[in-house]
Amino acid sequence: MDAVIEVKDLMKEYIIVKKESGLRGSIKSLLFPKKTKFNGVNGISFSIAPGEIVGYIGPNGAGKSTTIKMLTGILHPTAGSIKVCGISPQADRKAVVRKLGVVFGQRTQLYWDLRLGESFELLRRIYQIDQAAYEENLAILTDVLKLQDFMNTPVRQLSLGQRMRGDIAASMLHSPSVLFLDEPTIGLDADAKHAIRNFIKEINRTRNVTVILTTHDLDDVEQLCSRIIVVNNGKIVEDGPIGSIIHKLTPHRMLVVELQKPCQDLTTPHATVVKQEGLKIWYQFEKESISASELIAALSQKLPIQDISVKEPNVEDAIREVYKTTATV
Repeated sequence: MDAVIEVKDLMKEYIIVKKESGLRGSIKSLLFPKKTKFNGVNGISFSIAPGEIVGYIGPNGAGKSTTIKMLTGILHPTAGSIKVCGISPQADRKAVVRKLGVVFGQRTQLYWDLRLGESFELLRRIYQIDQAAYEENLAILTDVLKLQDFMNTPVRQLSLGQRMRGDIAASMLHSPSVLFLDEPTIGLDADAKHAIRNFIKEINRTRNVTVILTTHDLDDVEQLCSRIIVVNNGKIVEDGPIGSIIHKLTPHRMLVVELQKPCQDLTTPHATVVKQEGLKIWYQFEKESISASELIAALSQKLPIQDISVKEPNVEDAIREVYKTTATV
């Protein structure tokens, strides 16, 4: 199956002017600026198949938003190539935009002084959407995203959750095949997050929409994405199925033991005590060296155990390991 997005050796270089402090330093910087080059994106390559939901994640300043802006044609790369639906966003942005839906969590594409429904109607005219297709899409989006109650409310009066649902609907009115979501649940309550996540799953299932999600909310990633691309310092440091990355980066599991009474010797050669709170002890063990059942059996021979549970590593644990590793590079 042909990739819907292909990125090869992508680079974005910025020129940064270093300013010195004080009035003298400001004048000196103005007359004799010290310029340095900085690669916001540094040789990134990846491809995404139709219908994938991919988490594109990394710390602040890693190059996530810069990459998305180049994929959508907002920025031009310094080097490398991009194809979205077989089209270069830089060579023919108008053609690419018709195939894309884009939502930036902290910026709206809705019109502040218009009613939400009027904003949609204006977007219909901008994208030149056929009236019948527009009405069909709007009916589906209104139902799935629960827009009925505030369709006639001015955008400036919408709550953050309502506005975000309106923005997502606006991005889907023209039936795009690729949806870019940048922090789509930022600042939202649990109900709004749940509605947006369900919508993303629904359009992916029913319309095979390819979704690229950038977010710091790893619950979004865990619930929506089958694959993650992790970037740091402008480079890809991990790319693969979530389960494989978790298994690779977090070779340990956690066993939480609650005792009936205090004990002096809590040690075991099979695991490390990493935390203790009263009668509750956290043991970290290598999952390739010993199974949870074997560790439980060993501890049961020496400790008066009242309760026990196993904590599996999750995507947050894996990402933390990535950041630890890349921070030392």
